[in-house]
Amino acid sequence: MSNKAKSPALSGKVRRADPFFEREQGKYPHPLPSREYILQMFAQGGVPLEFDRICKQLEVLPDERDTFQRRLGAMAREGQLMQNRAGAWLIPDKADLIRGRVEGHADGFGFLIPDEAGVDLFLGPKEMEKVLHGDRAIARIIGIDRRGRPEGKIVEVLERANTRVVGRVFSEHGVWFVVAENRRISQDILLAPAEKGSKLPKAKTGQVVIVEIIEQPSKHAQPIGRIVEVLGNYADPGMEIEIALRKHELPFEFSKEVLAEAKKLPDSVRKSDWKERQDITALPLVTWLAKEAAAKAVFGWSSPSPMSPIMCRPAGRSTRTPMTAATRCISRAG
Repeated sequence: MSNKAKSPALSGKVRRADPFFEREQGKYPHPLPSREYILQMFAQGGVPLEFDRICKQLEVLPDERDTFQRRLGAMAREGQLMQNRAGAWLIPDKADLIRGRVEGHADGFGFLIPDEAGVDLFLGPKEMEKVLHGDRAIARIIGIDRRGRPEGKIVEVLERANTRVVGRVFSEHGVWFVVAENRRISQDILLAPAEKGSKLPKAKTGQVVIVEIIEQPSKHAQPIGRIVEVLGNYADPGMEIEIALRKHELPFEFSKEVLAEAKKLPDSVRKSDWKERQDITALPLVTWLAKEAAAKAVFGWSSPSPMSPIMCRPAGRSTRTPMTAATRCISRAG
């Protein structure tokens, strides 16, 4: 017979009816009612309960009350329970919960932008550890921060917005991680080793990579990912374009259907293509680039006669326009 002391509460029928009793018993010497069991009790009762009544219904012993009180407090911090003005405990009403999109900040905090009209909820760094910029979540107001803003607590993550992230890879004390180029993602993404039988693209510290997130962040762990593509060094020509395309999720690859259609096109112009078209390939073409940006290029053609000035005007309009606007230039000769 075992000499291990047996808690009197463990012999109670109510405590043993906990569906997670064995799990709690394996984790703690004197297990308390599981969170799931507590929520089940509230859901069945449907009314707020004072602390003493909760202890009585769940057969919580006097020497367990302090620990049990801390469990209820932890559940409140997670948004599972709340206390009303009278101090009674209850499950938060869904009407008090706010759905929205998470907007991160480079300094580690963030906001929940409500789907419907309303004030943004401030999310502290601890709350932002559970999510990434762009995620959709449900939160409830837990108070007011030092600046007078309503402060939110994330209750549930509805949708993850980030499956692949572009960033730079670094190594510190043997730990490899990726720092996202999107500064609104303030969490470092830890890099997992390659799966058995596979190889990952090799990257050097400081290089720009694409990482696929295999484990989203939670209150207990940082996001984890694997490198799927190495874009190159940060200072490589055109790298800022490669980063921008991926950071803003802009399409940069043609679909298989488009590539198949392009293969059907000939390498040179066919005679049938000239039908109902005018051949102006003999004209000497010139291009002006505005000082402000190459996007404001001015295209036109020059007349063989040096005495014929060039007038620029937008297509379909007769008024002259500044050379800094995109225009169609025609010769004034004749």
